[in-house]
Amino acid sequence: MKVDFTTVHFPKSSSISWVQISHTSSATSVSFDDPKSVWEAGLVPAVKLATHAGLQKLTDRGPTVPTNKGANAEAKIPSLVAGMVAGADSIDDMALLKHGGTGKVFTDRYVPSTPGSFLRSFTFGHVSQLGVVASRALTGLNAQIPLLVSEPGEYVRVDVDYTIIEIHSRQKQGSGYGYSGARGFKAQLAAVTTVGSAPTFVAQRLRKGSTGSSRGCARLIGDAALATTGRLAYMAGARVLVRADSAYHGHAAMQAAISGRAEVSVTVRMDPRDKRAIAPIHDDAWQTIDYTDAVFDEDTGRWSSKAEVAEIPFTAFTSRKKSNACSDG
Repeated sequence: MKVDFTTVHFPKSSSISWVQISHTSSATSVSFDDPKSVWEAGLVPAVKLATHAGLQKLTDRGPTVPTNKGANAEAKIPSLVAGMVAGADSIDDMALLKHGGTGKVFTDRYVPSTPGSFLRSFTFGHVSQLGVVASRALTGLNAQIPLLVSEPGEYVRVDVDYTIIEIHSRQKQGSGYGYSGARGFKAQLAAVTTVGSAPTFVAQRLRKGSTGSSRGCARLIGDAALATTGRLAYMAGARVLVRADSAYHGHAAMQAAISGRAEVSVTVRMDPRDKRAIAPIHDDAWQTIDYTDAVFDEDTGRWSSKAEVAEIPFTAFTSRKKSNACSDG
């Protein structure tokens, strides 16, 4: 390892001493080239865990990218995963797997252009195949390490939302402007949380920046989020609750959740029909709930909160066929 340190001077005077960085020194540079050292030793147990979860065996069967660019997917995909674990957030950053003595513990180390050509050959079908690999790898990982464990009587919460990945290049394929006015991509995410487990992402989609917020949500909720959650160990018989904001208040998302035997908690838009349904609710029917910054009042046995809920019969999406309407309280 070679490190060039910035020169530091210690001037002295009769009454005061101080430290001053030299403004004439060259820029600080660091290089890791010791052939006997692995700069990111934490990759060793991480890669071994991925192997035990079945990542390499799963990628041996796909994605089936044509031409020589798709060859050895079972090595390229784990390499990409290892690079991301080590902090790579671009194709060029994949060069970090060739630093120091990583060749002594890892095989199939590629120059960045090789996995780059592999990824650029993907179509939507290949992305879907990779999604299946990710889902099954997570299932294998949860069997090795209980990331998600359901508690009796408690909900397994599937939260669906989107985020804007801002970029600053007009040449990025698929980039565009959404409602926020920022150029970028609009990624859709699904995370699963239980009472005793931290949130874990189980599904994701990278979409055009100009696409509608809820586009593709039915597939994300049904095929990816609920299917993955149902396959996980320690989740047998769990009650699943899908939560989303008003962007997902539509028949496609709700039907996907209900078809997956999940319950739904979604923010609705305050259109005239919803206002008419809410208006008859008596003030005493509203119940305060444990929400952000809520305080429990022991004297009254109730939460002091800005959020309140009440239950009424309501049928959504009545413009559709009767069999497709969603009735609930």
